[in-house]
Amino acid sequence: MGIDFSVDEILEMAQQIERNGARFYRKAESLAKAPGGAAFFRKLAAMEEAHEKVFTRMREGLTGAERMRRTSDPENQGPAYLRAWADRQVFDVRRDPTERITGREGPEEILRMAIGLEKDSIVFYLGMKKAVPERMGQGRVEDIIQEEMGHIDLLSRELQTLSHQAL
Repeated sequence: MGIDFSVDEILEMAQQIERNGARFYRKAESLAKAPGGAAFFRKLAAMEEAHEKVFTRMREGLTGAERMRRTSDPENQGPAYLRAWADRQVFDVRRDPTERITGREGPEEILRMAIGLEKDSIVFYLGMKKAVPERMGQGRVEDIIQEEMGHIDLLSRELQTLSHQAL
């Protein structure tokens, strides 16, 4: 039997994914060696923190129906399942970010990594969209997907700017 999730739970997960992303960039900031690298990663971490606030505001505006889960979950496994899935599939909080970022990568490589992680998050949310009934806020999951697509656009433009600077 599948578990249906409320949009509230999905938004909670979106907040966690953004916190994990900020942590990823803070670690990149601490390892940055290139001139301006620390400031660059600090900017990306701040962006993730701002996106977390967007999702917080979205959660605050939810209706009662959007907060309710459709199926029974007496052991409250749904939120834990969702957290575990996001942590392993997007920004794995169990894995030390220094394993991804060695300090040898330049800003372009980090951006490519980040774009890949954002794509993973979109795949995650597309799967979650199917787990939220339409009457319980499925459209809001689409809003999250659009926000993540905006992240990719921003990161891609930054990557393009860096690539042109290197020419």
